[in-house]
Amino acid sequence: FLLLFLAYPLVLGIYMSFTDTRIGRDGIFIGLENYTWIFDDPVFWLSVFNTMLYTIVASVVKFAVGLYLALLLNKHMPLKAMIRAVVLIPFIVPTVLSAIAFWWIYDPQFSIVSWSLRQFGLIETNIDFLGEPWNARWSVIFANIWRGVPFIAITLLAGLQTVQPSLYEAATIDGATPWQMFRHITYPLLTPIIAVVMTFSVLFTFTDFQLIWVLTRGGPVNATHLMATL
Repeated sequence: FLLLFLAYPLVLGIYMSFTDTRIGRDGIFIGLENYTWIFDDPVFWLSVFNTMLYTIVASVVKFAVGLYLALLLNKHMPLKAMIRAVVLIPFIVPTVLSAIAFWWIYDPQFSIVSWSLRQFGLIETNIDFLGEPWNARWSVIFANIWRGVPFIAITLLAGLQTVQPSLYEAATIDGATPWQMFRHITYPLLTPIIAVVMTFSVLFTFTDFQLIWVLTRGGPVNATHLMATL
């Protein structure tokens, strides 16, 4: 199955990149012509920059917020099961529906964010979330963070619940501070799970298509084009 659905498409894609294949007809070998063309395309290099920015910022913030939520949900608190269910909602909502919701939130005329800020007197005119290049970049990054945090939080929470409480009890008797317990007990034991969850997170973010395509289709002026959408 891995050879059929992963290795074969990868090898085929690499082979086709050295041909002028089009949909509906076989191509001929043209060497590095496709690579020469795309490396001379400024939009391609802009999409590389956008992809790196999108992936790095979103992944770091998702990990930080997800870890904080996992530590919070691992404590004894009322309605903990309900809170866990609420935290998971952004991840189980279909991506396109999430994107459409954010499309309305970012609407230049009817944005609830702009309306709220105007009511508090913090701004005078509506914010053009998706019409200005850097605003659009930060807006799609925030949407990705909102959607990706639950996956990291729930996965890390599962890892936290495998840590033996006796380790924390022994550390407390030794006079360890909460930070020392996190640094010397929680983090080392979570490291294998962090490696797996962040690998998936980076891959999902790097190859994101639906969120960008529904929100901006790569605009304005290619400011949010990722390599996947380009």
